[in-house]
Amino acid sequence: MRLSNVQLQQFHQNGFIVLRNFLPQEKCDAILDVAKAHLEHKIEPIETEIGYDERSKEYRTEVVDYSSGSNETHMIVRRLRQVYERDILFKEWMEDVDIRPVLQQILDDRVVITTAHHNSIMTKMPHYSRATAWHQDRRYWRYSDNNLVSVWLALDDEYSENGVLEFIPGSHLMQFKPEQFDVKEYFREDTQENAELIAKKVSTPLKKGDVIIFHSLLLHRANKNSTDQAKISFVYTVKGERTMAIEGSRSSQYPEIMLEEVE
Repeated sequence: MRLSNVQLQQFHQNGFIVLRNFLPQEKCDAILDVAKAHLEHKIEPIETEIGYDERSKEYRTEVVDYSSGSNETHMIVRRLRQVYERDILFKEWMEDVDIRPVLQQILDDRVVITTAHHNSIMTKMPHYSRATAWHQDRRYWRYSDNNLVSVWLALDDEYSENGVLEFIPGSHLMQFKPEQFDVKEYFREDTQENAELIAKKVSTPLKKGDVIIFHSLLLHRANKNSTDQAKISFVYTVKGERTMAIEGSRSSQYPEIMLEEVE
């Protein structure tokens, strides 16, 4: 698969693109079955809802003691981290040959998986999940430039009530002032300037197997899950070969996987 010139222009203009029915449902179900097993057994490394809510802007690995059971919300897994090494099905999806030509077009470079960021199974659990505030993923990543995109796979249907992604189109091209963000670098919602941008937000319901590719600087958020069923998604990040992790930062502390170019 390759993007048309119009689609590629739309991505560069809006900062995201949706690929409908990209991964067959049976492959999604296989990935989902493994993910659910890892979630049920809370296989480390993980991030919990409380861990996410209380963290600083620089992600820290969280090791949770589940023995006391004193805080039910603390035990709710928000994401499985470092999924590339967890299971062959996860690895195969992150190295998928069919999506690689699209990523090559968008990055205009050879595709490199960065396992330092995202590389996750994301959840929004019913009743316990929190809304995700407006943010740019790149805010705590340390690279020589911004040529990074994330690949989000819907493992089941996603819509507003269970926390589908929302975007501010074109925000990856905008220049912001530091005061437009709070101390954790989330985009503030209490200023007129920001509110005018937020009013332009868009979202699109996703079906199982749909993929969204979005730029590392694109402002995005998601509602809490107000349904009775967990929402589980797969997200990983790729960069161009010429984009270098800054030495000494968290971005440089995990392996990178360089993928072969495909026609």
